[in-house]
Amino acid sequence: MDCLFIVRDALASALVGTLVVAREARSAGRAVAVVVTGEALAAVSGGTFGWPRELAGQAMRLGLADRGGAALGLPLRAKGEGRQLDPKALLAATIAEGVTVYACPVWSALLGIATPPAGLAALDRPGLVRLLAEAGKVVGAL
Repeated sequence: MDCLFIVRDALASALVGTLVVAREARSAGRAVAVVVTGEALAAVSGGTFGWPRELAGQAMRLGLADRGGAALGLPLRAKGEGRQLDPKALLAATIAEGVTVYACPVWSALLGIATPPAGLAALDRPGLVRLLAEAGKVVGAL
């Protein structure tokens, strides 16, 4: 594994940025994976990803949607004045493109998640330790 990305915050900006880079790395032939942990795992399993204050508001939301949709091919939710980037659709597209996304076993246990959310791969604690030890680079924090 060349690079292991970790997403722990339930911020749409954290998920979007990480997934875009993971997709680019995979497209460049790198072996990559993503571990979703903490509040990000709670958001994937039924919650929501919010935007940080500096990236919130309609004008910002529309600008991100227009630039992200056109330049980066990111999925959008809604049309017209309600359009915005869709972090969960981006997660599904990233998985469909072959990036393995794992549910953190520690936070799965803490959150009472017996089965990983749709599309996320199961991982046990020894497997997590192995991923961390074998990754050339680890980006993020548990």
